[in-house]
Amino acid sequence: MKNSGEEIKKAEMQKVEIIIGKVMQVGVFVAATVMIIGILILFVSGNSGYEGNVHPHDFNSIISGVLSLKSYAIIMSGLFLLILTPVLRVVVSIYAFVVAGDKLYVWITTAVLIILIIAMVIGMYGI
Repeated sequence: MKNSGEEIKKAEMQKVEIIIGKVMQVGVFVAATVMIIGILILFVSGNSGYEGNVHPHDFNSIISGVLSLKSYAIIMSGLFLLILTPVLRVVVSIYAFVVAGDKLYVWITTAVLIILIIAMVIGMYGI
């Protein structure tokens, strides 16, 4: 027979798993929608919003391109959102392990998050 503490933790973990699933679904849906909008703008306008082989390659140029409704920048922001979706899942997983009281997995998942952040910084700045 389970005690009420274990049942509460199990119920809380089920809620967190549902939240993680929703985060992944919403993240992919939003990213796909943004990319589709960018593709539609590309087809309607007939150009990427940039001349030649020039394209946004850093966060600031993507944001300024999105604000200018440049299709390629909008597509790139959709890809950026798609990349951030699993990172957000890792953050929610850290919360889930904290709730479960599993310190080992909190540390392991935090290390994974740090590695993801370092990899994104290296990819962004080419260090």
